[in-house]
Amino acid sequence: MQKVAVLLSGSGRTLDNFQQQIEAGRLKADIQVVISNVGNALGLEKARKYGYPAFHAVGSAATNAILADYQLDLIILAGYLKLYQPPEQLRRRVLNIHPSLIPAFCGPGFYGHHVHEAVLKRGCTVSGCTVHFADEVYDNGPIVLQRCVDIADCQTADEIADRVFALECEVYPAAINVVDERGAEQFWMRH
Repeated sequence: MQKVAVLLSGSGRTLDNFQQQIEAGRLKADIQVVISNVGNALGLEKARKYGYPAFHAVGSAATNAILADYQLDLIILAGYLKLYQPPEQLRRRVLNIHPSLIPAFCGPGFYGHHVHEAVLKRGCTVSGCTVHFADEVYDNGPIVLQRCVDIADCQTADEIADRVFALECEVYPAAINVVDERGAEQFWMRH
């Protein structure tokens, strides 16, 4: 069971999914705290509704000051739209999900809808998502899991986004479980 902090910037859709997966016994995680860099993020309201301590903090230093009060195994980025610098003891313990198959459509400027628009413009017939450990470079850390989805019949970036997010709801919890089973260090040894 991984003790996790969830960092988010928006509506908390991924937090909703984690909560459902935990309740169903499919996610081996215990959410200790939720932090947002956006004070009025709906995700903070949802976190409080679920009974999690929820805080607004701007910047890595303020976030890490809050995290210092918790014993954590992983920090989970769930739509957190800032480059995050973890405390040293958690430097190789930050997971992120990206809405493409890394190394395609990733790096600075490639987030959220920008990714799906680029995938559509390029004419891709598949897309997907990648769960990876985060480091100081966008979308660079070791990959934990990747899965793809057929998008050949998608006509809009919104259609692609919907299919990829549905896939993310399966893959992110599965990746956390893989880290729980194998340990984080295994992934960094290959990187």
